[in-house]
Amino acid sequence: MEWLWDVNIWSALVTLTVLEIVLGIDNIIFLTLLVAKVPEHQREFARRFGLLAAMGTRVLLLLSVAWLARLVEPWFEVMGHSVSGRDLVLLLGGLFLIYKAVTEIHGSLEGGDEVHGPKHIANALPLVIVQIAIIDIVFSLDSVITAVGLADHVAVMVAAIVIAIGVMMFAAKPIGEFVEQHPTVKMLALAFLVLVGVALVAEGMGEEIPKGYLYFAMAFSFGVEMLNLRLHKKSQPVQLHQIYDDERKAAEQTTEQSS
Repeated sequence: MEWLWDVNIWSALVTLTVLEIVLGIDNIIFLTLLVAKVPEHQREFARRFGLLAAMGTRVLLLLSVAWLARLVEPWFEVMGHSVSGRDLVLLLGGLFLIYKAVTEIHGSLEGGDEVHGPKHIANALPLVIVQIAIIDIVFSLDSVITAVGLADHVAVMVAAIVIAIGVMMFAAKPIGEFVEQHPTVKMLALAFLVLVGVALVAEGMGEEIPKGYLYFAMAFSFGVEMLNLRLHKKSQPVQLHQIYDDERKAAEQTTEQSS
């Protein structure tokens, strides 16, 4: 029971929990966009499955530290650059994330949901679950490697992951509803996923982009978007077409009178 009074353990737990929540932001955003593709009555299941799968993947990776260590070791070289299993996972995961985000952006602009119709949405759950599992592996790998570097006790890491996933479960639904109600925020989230995908690809190629820069850019953009939404609610819509209609009618009346 000495661990109850160990300040180092508690500080590590708090630090790791906060870190896991921050690193889980991109996971929540991607999960939110995927869950929107399934029918309303299946969304809660898909949301919970995604977060529980993320927790399970992280815990399994933590409990297999030996395998994780081998994954970080170089497997082969390409043009003098050592490539590890982790690099391959990040590279492929980043490309997958970019592809999904760009596809979603194209679908939003071209009306992809209307084209596929209700039947496509009704059958979307299995595909969504597969995609959630794939991206969970990518985000979990990066998150666990970071956690291993910050803490010495596996129990502390597992506790931090469980607490963080619990917090995200409460936050995922309101975040999802907010994103769905505001198309501009959804587009911003998709742009952020493209940015995260590029960062993963760069990291997989040995050029790491500090995540602090990414999260700062996202937070700043989100803050500006919140100001825009607030301004939009307060301002009255400007109907420029009304002015042009009046001018056109006046011109027609003048033409009729002169004729």
